Amino acid sequence: MSKKLFVIVSAVFLAVSSSVAAKDIGGVSLPDSLTAGKNQLVLNGAGLRKKLIIKVYAGGLYLMQKSSDAQKIISADEPMAIRMHFIYDGVSADKLIAAWNEGFANVTGGNLAAIKKEADAFNSFFTEEAKKGDIYDIVYLPEQGISLYMKGKLKGTVKGLEFKKAAFGIWLGDKPADSSLKKGMLGE
Repeated sequence: MSKKLFVIVSAVFLAVSSSVAAKDIGGVSLPDSLTAGKNQLVLNGAGLRKKLIIKVYAGGLYLMQKSSDAQKIISADEPMAIRMHFIYDGVSADKLIAAWNEGFANVTGGNLAAIKKEADAFNSFFTEEAKKGDIYDIVYLPEQGISLYMKGKLKGTVKGLEFKKAAFGIWLGDKPADSSLKKGMLGE
């Protein structure tokens, strides 16, 4: 086999094997599965979070089994995760917290009282700027709550199914942060 043919065959093999192993979106790859506790989650769908014309992050929704029913996913007391792979370089902690608060307000119709303590605890985990290439995983496990991992390190956990519903509602609720990202996460 000539060297040129070998290079072409190798390139095709790598392209095929990487598309099987990951979802490429916005110039980054999201894995086709994540581990949450002892559970293997599958990539349900993915999309881009945009602010105006800026691509902020590629987001993937991971579930025990695929579903396109947003309300069922939000309400489910089962392992699931959202991966945020940042594309934009330099999202300040203050902007991240403001975005979370806006999302929580949208999900609760402005009545944050029921999740205020949990939202404040969650927001306290955001102490540094998100940079291009950073990966944030929001992982929900029943009876444990939502754990936030930044760049592979656990930042903290917030308990409560109601808080989980609010957090996942930011992406999947009636007033999502980004409607095209919601559609992508639901595999539409």
